[in-house]
Amino acid sequence: MIDEAVLNFAPGSLMLLNAILAVVMFSIAIDLRTSDFRLLVQVPKPLLVGLLSQFVVLPLLTFLMILAVQPQASVALGLTLVAACPGGNISNFITHRAGGNTALSVSMTALATVGAILLTPFNIAFWGGLYEPSAAILRATEIDPVQIAITVGLMLILPLVLGVTLNAKRPGLTARLRRPLQWLSMGIFLAFIVLALAANWAQFLAYAGAIAGLVVLHNALAFGGGYVTATLARLSPFNRRAVTIETGIQNSGLGLVLIFSFFGGLGGMAVVAAFWGIWHAISGIALAAIMNRTEARR
Repeated sequence: MIDEAVLNFAPGSLMLLNAILAVVMFSIAIDLRTSDFRLLVQVPKPLLVGLLSQFVVLPLLTFLMILAVQPQASVALGLTLVAACPGGNISNFITHRAGGNTALSVSMTALATVGAILLTPFNIAFWGGLYEPSAAILRATEIDPVQIAITVGLMLILPLVLGVTLNAKRPGLTARLRRPLQWLSMGIFLAFIVLALAANWAQFLAYAGAIAGLVVLHNALAFGGGYVTATLARLSPFNRRAVTIETGIQNSGLGLVLIFSFFGGLGGMAVVAAFWGIWHAISGIALAAIMNRTEARR
């Protein structure tokens, strides 16, 4: 059973994943300036709607999907955990390709990353605890929300602070690093997922078929939830594209760190997060290409 499967993941591999995630966050942070955060004061509504979509609407939709589909416990908890993570590292790039508000996307990524210290462990515990099969895993593993918060803080906040500081002091250097580092970090992360799965290929093949459809549906719900939330809030198409993409692109790398750090590499959870890491890049780039066919009204 997938609930009892554990993927082979050496401690050294976890350290490597932590380092990769830090590089990914640093690649986002060097694209940030302190002036980007003026959006919080000047035009707070789109940002607040985006955070609502990411940390409230998406976990709620995930829970409703789990109730409807009734997946196995570890798969359900994997979906819940991914939904509890902040936006993914390529959301800003994809928003730009979609013709959306990149500044809003950048601000959402930054603020969601900071907010994840509290909101990610809360959402995992709250929504995971409402589905009894997943709640049993949470009770058995005795997850400490404080330890999750510390892990999230070290993996996300430190690279964020370093990146913003470097961009403020050496803008010429960060301008040269920005695009190559974004592509490099995304490529390294995807390669890491492929290599990690290769070490567990038999188990991955055994479970991926059943999980793939759930991940595709979950990702579609994420994009759809972001779009509907932004539309109901009467955001402009320019801002709506940013909220839609930011909700549908999740930091599955952080999800994998949490899964192997706190859940012992539980098979269903790990395969969900790994497949998310590959699929959301494909679906996000495809959606951006469709959106970019028309110019978004600001």
